[in-house]
Amino acid sequence: MALHWQDGGNGRIGAGGKSLEVAMWGPAPDAAPTIVMLHEGLGCVALWRDVPRLIAQATGWGVLAYSRAGYGQSDPADLPRPLDYMTREAVDVLPGVLDAIGFRHGVLLGHSDGATIAAIYAGSVEDFRVRGLILLAPHFFTEETGLAEIARAKTAYDGTDLRARMARYHRDPDNAFRGWNGAWLDPGFRAWNVADVIDYWRIPALVIQGRDDPYGTLAQVDEVRDRSYAPVDVEILEACGHAPHLERPEPTLGAIAEFVVRLARIEAAAVEGV
Repeated sequence: MALHWQDGGNGRIGAGGKSLEVAMWGPAPDAAPTIVMLHEGLGCVALWRDVPRLIAQATGWGVLAYSRAGYGQSDPADLPRPLDYMTREAVDVLPGVLDAIGFRHGVLLGHSDGATIAAIYAGSVEDFRVRGLILLAPHFFTEETGLAEIARAKTAYDGTDLRARMARYHRDPDNAFRGWNGAWLDPGFRAWNVADVIDYWRIPALVIQGRDDPYGTLAQVDEVRDRSYAPVDVEILEACGHAPHLERPEPTLGAIAEFVVRLARIEAAAVEGV
């Protein structure tokens, strides 16, 4: 299905054999670079709240957010999710998303699971259209503290109003929650580690991490610093947990805009020098 780009509009695309909801802000891909936003493990288009619009305003680039299968108003995911579901999303689904939206060049911006999917894409798929990565609270391997937090989320889903709150944003909250939570709490997932994808990055990256993130420690950031061949900027935000864009929006949006503007300046200089 073809996407009709409209600032502030919504639509649907087909990718990975599913119908996915999308929303877009700013100029279309044929008029400016595009920032493609990949949500967290329990996120969706709506749960980005006003952040995509603010990023479009701050950068002058187009911004597109989409809900992966199982989330928001997209088609349900096939459960149980395989333990390599983030790699499958990166390799099997994201290329179709980029093609369906008419992506020409720009940046992948992901949060949590979405950051990991973007990171895997950059290290696994040769796509010269992708010029940079913006990773909010990425994870590349499991940590005991994060797994404990995910176990607490299951307790909350089973015994509190978390399911009802998720139902406001996801047409099938059980599909969204069980798909994510079931994979992370599978005993086999403890050995999950995709840090080797960092070795293959050849584009600049910005990593933003809250110091108090209960789902991932600064060891995740250190892994990027230690392994990336390409330039990496790191912002560690104080008094911030797992969602820098919501908990500390001003420094987060400022860092994103600065990264994008600098990336555009570098590319313009390279073109002029040819």
